[in-house]
Amino acid sequence: MTLHFPQGFIWGTATSAYQIEGAVKADGRGESIWDRFSHTPGKTRDGHTGDVACEHYHRYETDVALMAELGLNAYRFSLAWPRILPEGRGRINQPGLDFYRRLVDTLLRHGITPYATLYHWDLPVTLDDAGGWPARATAEAFAEYAGVVAAALGDQIKHWITINEPWCVSMLSHQIGEHAPGRKDWPAALVASHHTLLAHGLAVQAIRAASSDAQVGIAPNFTASVPASASPADRAAARAFDGYFNRWFIDPLYGFGYPSDMVALYTAAGLLPDGMPFVQPGDLDLIATPTDFLAVNYYTREVVAAGPNPLQPDIVRLDVPRTEMGWEIYPEGLYQLLMRLHTHYAVPHLLISENGVSYLDPVTPDGAIHDERRIEYLRLHLEACHRAIQAGAPVEGYFQWSLLDNFEWGHGYHQRFGVVHVDYETQERIRKDSFGWYRDVIACNGLE
Repeated sequence: MTLHFPQGFIWGTATSAYQIEGAVKADGRGESIWDRFSHTPGKTRDGHTGDVACEHYHRYETDVALMAELGLNAYRFSLAWPRILPEGRGRINQPGLDFYRRLVDTLLRHGITPYATLYHWDLPVTLDDAGGWPARATAEAFAEYAGVVAAALGDQIKHWITINEPWCVSMLSHQIGEHAPGRKDWPAALVASHHTLLAHGLAVQAIRAASSDAQVGIAPNFTASVPASASPADRAAARAFDGYFNRWFIDPLYGFGYPSDMVALYTAAGLLPDGMPFVQPGDLDLIATPTDFLAVNYYTREVVAAGPNPLQPDIVRLDVPRTEMGWEIYPEGLYQLLMRLHTHYAVPHLLISENGVSYLDPVTPDGAIHDERRIEYLRLHLEACHRAIQAGAPVEGYFQWSLLDNFEWGHGYHQRFGVVHVDYETQERIRKDSFGWYRDVIACNGLE
């Protein structure tokens, strides 16, 4: 039986600038926090950097041809902020805008709709040196950047995602320290989380002011939080983890403000000793500015048990199939998430903006890559997506992560998410079996 998706369903893949572009010093591009972070000894595996990556900056026409061969009708990519505003604000670097104009022109010639993400973590270092995301001025600079890009490219780009994964921008990067700029300061991470959301709200207004027919959304990442047992302690721990990872970001976006239980928890832990003075009058209204869609990034779940510190619950690792990233394969979490966004938050338009899996399948002697596990992962998650649609969730598109194997942040080049294999020595692109499988899914608009 074929599971048919709605007519007009959006089929895409996704990438980000620092992970694929390379050419980090070409044509006036400024330095980003990931340039500096990846060149700092010990921050990435084997000292890998995005200096070269997939050379997409010079090979974009080849890559768009692969997209056309896949049959995509949409492509999600990000723009490098320092390629356009090398100092973060002020001076515009025209060659940077020209590159994205060429890319978009090429996409449109192939009938592929561009979905542009404004921020996928490459903050200009000048802004980080001035305080970064814990500084309110960074949100204001982001609004300026959004307005510049929308004014320059809004005649051809109609779909915009402001910020990718605000949890990663704030918590992973400022509390845990695994991503650039690599800080470990929880109170600063909470301030950064607010300024990230504020930047989104300001950018929505800036984009719409520059491009009246723009469609704008944001792409939070969600992780399912499941209690390890039915005990009250484990259930409370799972709710707190959900509050830390999910509700802290999605609640303000939909007018609920910051979750009161998490404010109380952070206050009791001394992380908000002066309350929340960084939340200024009008901020929550700006953050909750209605958007045209919500973009959803989903990969896995965490099984949570109570621990001695309510801020740091125990994460239980069950003996279940996992990806090369160590993430549990849990498609049911995607179904539950989509239904939650539909029923609790009443989101009118949903896009799955990232979903995919890393497996290190080798190139066989005949030049093929048989990545059956990736095909199965994608199939299971598309089935979950289809089930949510049948239950009423307004899911309008799916963007597989990722088109190409690429620089996977702190993991360097040791993880491979692509449906296209990249030989980093030669830059040869090799279609994996999943490429052909996804092409067939798109062609029939469903799963057979």
